[in-house]
Amino acid sequence: MNFFLYINRNFIIYIGLLILTLFLILILSKQFKLNNIEFEISESNTSKVDITEPKFAINNDSKNIYITAKEGNFINKDEILLKKNVRFRSNDFSIETEKVIFNRKNQTAQSNTKSIFKSENTKIYSDGFNIHDKGNEIIFYGKSILILK
Repeated sequence: MNFFLYINRNFIIYIGLLILTLFLILILSKQFKLNNIEFEISESNTSKVDITEPKFAINNDSKNIYITAKEGNFINKDEILLKKNVRFRSNDFSIETEKVIFNRKNQTAQSNTKSIFKSENTKIYSDGFNIHDKGNEIIFYGKSILILK
């Protein structure tokens, strides 16, 4: 009879340890999942953008060209990569595109993405452009379509 009580006591201890182990595994797995969720939330809140809604201008003797975008990242001390809804505006025209490299020192800009130039009676669709000579010269790249009204 003592033998059966001894087996039951060992059996109860093993079952208790098994339940305790499963409980600890369950708690630790939930804790790791919470840590991962907190890490993902903190990663999504940190942005990889240097400048939000940057604004610049290209100034020359006859006109000013104002540049706006949603995001900007510094490439080096003079060049900035402007992204998302980049717009160049002056009194005479506007250019819209998605990515532009703007050089603050030389007052130049270049883009290799689809661009739309709009003026009073003119539209130019191109695969990119290059603005030189402080905005006095604009060269359009790639397949370009000129529409005159």
